[in-house]
Amino acid sequence: MITRFEFKKLVFTSLFLIALIFQGSTAWAANAVSPKDSVERELNKVLGRKIEFEKEKLMKIFDIKERLRLMQAPTDKYQLLEKLYLEFRTYQIDSAIFYVNENKKIAKQLNDPILQNEVDIQLAGLYSSAGRFIESSQILKGIPRQSLSSEQEADYYRAFSDFYSHYGQSTNHYQYFTQSEVYRDSLLNVLPKSSEEYRINSATRALFGNNFDKAESELLQLLNEYKDPQPERAVIAYLLGLLYKNKGDQDKEIYYLGLSAITDIKNTVKDNASLQSLALVYFERNEIDKAYLFIQQAMEDALFCNVRFRTIENSSFYPIINSAFQEKEQANKNQLKNFLYTISLMSILLLVAFIILYMQMKRLKKTRQDLKTLNTELQGLNGQLLKVNQDLQESNHIKEEYMAQFFELCSAYIDKLDNTRKGILKKVSNNQIDDLTKELKSQDFIKTELDDLYHNFDVIFLNLYPTFIQEFNSLLKPEERLTLKQDELLNSELRIFALIRLGISDSTKIARFLRYSLRTVYNYRVKVRNKVLGTKEDFDEQIKEIGNLKY
Repeated sequence: MITRFEFKKLVFTSLFLIALIFQGSTAWAANAVSPKDSVERELNKVLGRKIEFEKEKLMKIFDIKERLRLMQAPTDKYQLLEKLYLEFRTYQIDSAIFYVNENKKIAKQLNDPILQNEVDIQLAGLYSSAGRFIESSQILKGIPRQSLSSEQEADYYRAFSDFYSHYGQSTNHYQYFTQSEVYRDSLLNVLPKSSEEYRINSATRALFGNNFDKAESELLQLLNEYKDPQPERAVIAYLLGLLYKNKGDQDKEIYYLGLSAITDIKNTVKDNASLQSLALVYFERNEIDKAYLFIQQAMEDALFCNVRFRTIENSSFYPIINSAFQEKEQANKNQLKNFLYTISLMSILLLVAFIILYMQMKRLKKTRQDLKTLNTELQGLNGQLLKVNQDLQESNHIKEEYMAQFFELCSAYIDKLDNTRKGILKKVSNNQIDDLTKELKSQDFIKTELDDLYHNFDVIFLNLYPTFIQEFNSLLKPEERLTLKQDELLNSELRIFALIRLGISDSTKIARFLRYSLRTVYNYRVKVRNKVLGTKEDFDEQIKEIGNLKY
């Protein structure tokens, strides 16, 4: 028959073992964290703060709009509208198009060809991202290349390269990607070789040209130079993700795509490719939950930003991942049902076990009650026995102390009597009768002996009851408590009550011992009783309890 104590012990032992196993597994996991796992955790944290980053961007946009509302000069307006274009370019393309069109009106109003070329290039790039390829192509073909500045010429080639890249991703025709790389070569020809853009495009060309070693070296060097959350870091990390995808290293692919996604989220870049790529690689690894999370985020970003080729790409993968996710959810639901059936059965068995245990505990309850009654009686007897033992111990202690002091005092007085006898005999022998008579008539001898007697009494008594003075004063009113002189152990009042503590309550005996008159002893006792803090009737009994141990 199992007792309740044994049952609790079994439960606590099981919980303790589970805690040890969990702690051990946690410690092992903490010591085995890979860079990929670290990036995954950071990405989840950043995704949780996505709204916070977006609020910061919207506050920045709001500030620019407020400044724009106050501007009057066309050139100042142009600069602020261009800032709005830059903020919306990778965030919300329709808004970016709107602000570039506003700048186009200003450029036309100012009749400035340079500004007109600038807004046309910007507008062509936005149209190609939005999937408006005909309009983008018409604008790019209508730009007079010979009138472009060196900086605008770089923007022009970049816009053409992006146009063919976006068109290729929308149509999935390889020749457009080839054309995109042709314009990248043109872009590299006009960019300064020391510029960061040149280095990034050079590494990109090496990557798409399957020169993986060169691309890896250049991209890793660039990644070290750009710190989070610089936007260029997202592009470089994404290219490294593509590189390791081609190499078949999925852990590094996830690591660098994760870095890219973290930077894009922190910069509120909705036109991003890393989340979609992460979803695909997780899908390949059969990590459906993660794949579904990232494809949902990528789809939401693409729809919000209105990047047509991103939306098309995500739409082609989303149904596949979503279907796999739904299948997994259904499998989890079926598994959960099985768990519920199992748990229900175990619950029934556990209920039966509890009923049996309850019946056993009920039988034991009466036995425990009987034992409790016996224990209470036994505790009472033990308390009485302890009190008797304490009284006997105290009595024996006092007797031992008194006996030892008694023999010591008797021996001392015998020595004194013998010395006195010898002194008297010597003076009689020397016929010093006058000196002997004078000495016998003097009271100094008696006073000295009494002082010694009282001193010995004080020492012996305080040795037996070291807290007597403090406890005695605690019985008196605060303003009436006794204070001893510097060389006093006990005074006359305290000696009277010290004798009472020793059991000598008779005033006659106290007077005889202290060589006081009976009236003097009576007056001392009455005087002290008038100073008592409590009732006078219990004072003597309280004195007799001084020094007893309290339990």
